Amino acid sequence: MVWVPLQNSGTDNIALPLGARENMFLRWFIYWDQNLERMRDLVLGSLQAVRECDVTALGTVTCLLALFVWYCYHVGSEQPRSYATVNAMMQGTAVNANGLPNGYTHCQSAHCIRCTHNEGRNQKLYHNLQEYAKHYSWSGMGRIHKGIREQGRYLNNRPSIQKPEVFFLPDLPTAPFFSREAQKHDAELLERNYQVILSEFEAIYKAFSNCNLPQGWKVNSTPRGEWFTFYLVNQGGCLPSNCRKCPRTYRLLSSLRTFIGNNVFGNACFSVLSPDTLITEHYGPTNVRIRCHLGLKVPSNCELVVGGEPQCWAEGRCLLFDDSFLHTAYHKGKCM
Repeated sequence: MVWVPLQNSGTDNIALPLGARENMFLRWFIYWDQNLERMRDLVLGSLQAVRECDVTALGTVTCLLALFVWYCYHVGSEQPRSYATVNAMMQGTAVNANGLPNGYTHCQSAHCIRCTHNEGRNQKLYHNLQEYAKHYSWSGMGRIHKGIREQGRYLNNRPSIQKPEVFFLPDLPTAPFFSREAQKHDAELLERNYQVILSEFEAIYKAFSNCNLPQGWKVNSTPRGEWFTFYLVNQGGCLPSNCRKCPRTYRLLSSLRTFIGNNVFGNACFSVLSPDTLITEHYGPTNVRIRCHLGLKVPSNCELVVGGEPQCWAEGRCLLFDDSFLHTAYHKGKCM
């Protein structure tokens, strides 16, 4: 409300009689007294409503807030219970789909998350996944915790075409192969640096001319042929002696946006198949990652089959796939 002083349209002031001014002020005080009375009633009514009605709502909100804080603490600090299902699963998949031992799953390393079955390895798996999920959301941590706790139920309902050996996280995109567009930045970065990576690979591969298995290289048992790997990062851990031999390639890994090198499922290596080599059908450890193969030297008659779908590598190009699907690879060509 705005009080406007009375004014004359001309230059003369209007003088009100004394009685008229007294009546005007009296009416003004009566009007404001009524307004103040209404305001007081409104404030008292509001306070009464808070005391009588909103106390229940306030208590409900407080309980919900307390439950949320408890849930965050529970997810962030509770240890996995027994993980018997994970142990049984890892023990039960120590052979490939054809029942033949596969070198990739039988490395016998005391630090391998796939090949050991003690509680410590399961704790390591849980904590690595939890630390990784913290970068995204509280709900992500909850999904990781629930996924590990209920692995038996998830994997028992999975079709045989996709059964990761260590950990399955539900509700992720399911496809044997992925388009380069799914990881466009990283795929293009690797392809732009193809010659750099190739030159460092050729430098370390020359050592095979002096001995059967040079330092840093590992051989994987296969039913036919030879399969060699040279790891820069293995299960989230950097191999310093190998990385020093390929410094530019290792620096490229740190430039990738989606490389999970800080996780037990993070790997980066050079992989070589000699002619007439067959890698028998097997599953990878998890579906939470996409594997990326950059073709360095690809002769004819080489193929990767994932989930029953065959694909060929191409030199200087990235091939993205989910190795939690049943997959195999072979090289039936000649040396280059």
